[in-house]
Amino acid sequence: MMKPEPCLNLMIINIALKLTLLLYFLNLVAVSLVLRADNYTRHDFPADFVFGSGTSAYQWEGAVDEDGRTPSIWDTYTHAGFVHGDNGDIACDGYHKYKEDVKLMVETGLEAYRLSISWSRLIPNGRGPINPKGLQFYNNLINELISNGIQPHVTLHNFDLPQALEDEYGGWVSPKIIKDFTNYADVCFREFGDRVLYWNTVNEPNVFTIGGYDEGTTPPLRCSPPFCKKYNSSRGDSTTEPYLAVHHILLSHSSAVRLYRRKYKDKQHGFIGIAVYSFGFIPANDTDEDRAATRRAREFFIGWILEPLVYGDYPISMKTNAGARIPSFSDRESKQLKGSCDFIGVIFYNNINVTDNSIALRRNLRDYDTDMAAQLIFGQALFSNEEYPVTPWALREELNIMKTLYGNPSIFIYENGQRTQRSSSLQDVSRVEYLHGYIGAVLDSLRDGSNIKGYFAWSFMDVFELLDGYNASFGLYYVDRDDPELKRYPKLSAEWYGSFLKGGKTSAVVGAIQVEKDPSLASIGHLYQ
Repeated sequence: MMKPEPCLNLMIINIALKLTLLLYFLNLVAVSLVLRADNYTRHDFPADFVFGSGTSAYQWEGAVDEDGRTPSIWDTYTHAGFVHGDNGDIACDGYHKYKEDVKLMVETGLEAYRLSISWSRLIPNGRGPINPKGLQFYNNLINELISNGIQPHVTLHNFDLPQALEDEYGGWVSPKIIKDFTNYADVCFREFGDRVLYWNTVNEPNVFTIGGYDEGTTPPLRCSPPFCKKYNSSRGDSTTEPYLAVHHILLSHSSAVRLYRRKYKDKQHGFIGIAVYSFGFIPANDTDEDRAATRRAREFFIGWILEPLVYGDYPISMKTNAGARIPSFSDRESKQLKGSCDFIGVIFYNNINVTDNSIALRRNLRDYDTDMAAQLIFGQALFSNEEYPVTPWALREELNIMKTLYGNPSIFIYENGQRTQRSSSLQDVSRVEYLHGYIGAVLDSLRDGSNIKGYFAWSFMDVFELLDGYNASFGLYYVDRDDPELKRYPKLSAEWYGSFLKGGKTSAVVGAIQVEKDPSLASIGHLYQ
C-alpha cells in the first residue's frame, strides 16, 4: 500500500483544520444569536416597573415572644414538631437586624421590598389594644425602607393568624373573622398608610385553605377522614371548610378594601390587591378530557379567588360540582366583591400536569380535591428541596391566560424563585439561570400586552420556609445558621440580580459574573463548590 506524500498529508491536515475552524465559527454564531435573544437590561422595562424581593414576618423576624408578641397558628404548628423540628423563633432575627438587612437591599439595588405584618405582634389578642412595641417596630422598618428609597409592599396576612382567634371561634371558618380582620386592616391603614402605597390583604388564600382546611398538611391542621393527607386531625370538615374559609377571606378582603376606599384612599392614594398561588397548568395528555380537566383545575385553583373579585361569583364548575357545600354570596356581597382588587399578586414557581378524574364525581363523600375531578401531577415534591425546572414559557402562558380571562388586571409577580438545598453553594448557578429565564418571560409578557407592574424575587435571604423549614433555600443571601450573629453572605444570584438592577446587560452565561472569595469567608469555604 502506497504511503501518502508529505504534501498530501499537509493538505489533508489543512482542510481538516479549516473545517474545524468553520464549524467552531458557525457554532459561535449560533450561540451568539441565542444569547442575543436572551439579553436584556433593566432599561428594557417600563420606567415605573419595580423590581424587588421579599420575606414574610414569621419567616424572617424571629423574636416570637419578645415585646408583647403572642403566638400565631404557625408558632403552634412548628412547636408541635411538624417541620422537622424547625421553627421561626429566631428565623433570620430580622426584628433586631432590619437596619443591616435594609443596607443589603440598598447594596443589591432593590427598588421595592415585600414584607408582611405579624397580626399577633401588632394586636396580640387579634382584636383590641395595639401593642406599642409592635407598632414601633413596623414604623421603624417602613421608615428605614422609605429613607433608603425602597418601596414597601405590605401583606396583612401571610398564613399567620393569631392563635387567640383560632382558639376563640375557629379563625377563618367563622364569619366573626370579617369584623376582626377589617379592624386589623384599619389599624394598619391608619398607622402606616401615609408611607405604604401597596397593600396585599391575604397571601395565597387558595393554598392556605387547601393545606389548612382540606388536606390538613399546614396550620391550622383542620381536616376530616378520609381526606387528611399527612397528619390525623380531631377537628375540621374537609367537605365544607376549605370553601367556607375562602368565602370569609374574600369577604374580609372586600370589607377591608371598602373601608380603605371610603376612609383613606383620597388622602393616601394607595392600592390594594390579593395574592394567588399559580402553576403552569399543562394537560398530561393531548386529549379533550385532559384539556377540559386542565381548564377545570385552573378554575378551581385560580378562578376560585379571582372570579368573585372580577365578576362577583365563583366559577360555574365549582358551584356545579360542590353544590350546596360552597357558600353563596348575597347580592350586596357580590356587588362589594366585584372590582375590589386594584391589582393581583401572582405567586409562581413551577408547573403541574393535569389529567382527568371525572369518575371522582360519583363519590358521595367529596372534598375540594375530589370536586375538582382532576388529578394534579407534580414533577417535584412540595415537601422537598428538589430544584424546579426552568420553563419560563409556562409563566408567560399563564399571564396571557389571566390577561384574557380577567380583563388584563394590574399584576405584581410577588414570588418567583429557585429552590435549592440550604447549604449547597454560594455559587448558585441554577438560581441565576432560573431568575434570568423568568424575568425574560415577564419582559415577553409585557410585550404581549400584559399589565405587569413589578417582579419580586423570592426570597431576599434564606428564611424559614413554610413547607420545609431550613432544609430548603430560596435566598439571594445565605444566612449562616451556625454563626450566633446569623451573618449574611451574598450568593452569585445576589450579584447577578444586583448587576441587572444597576443597568448591566444580562445573559444566561453566568460565568460573566465573578464572585470574589473574601478571606473572611474561610469558615464557610465549603459553600464554594
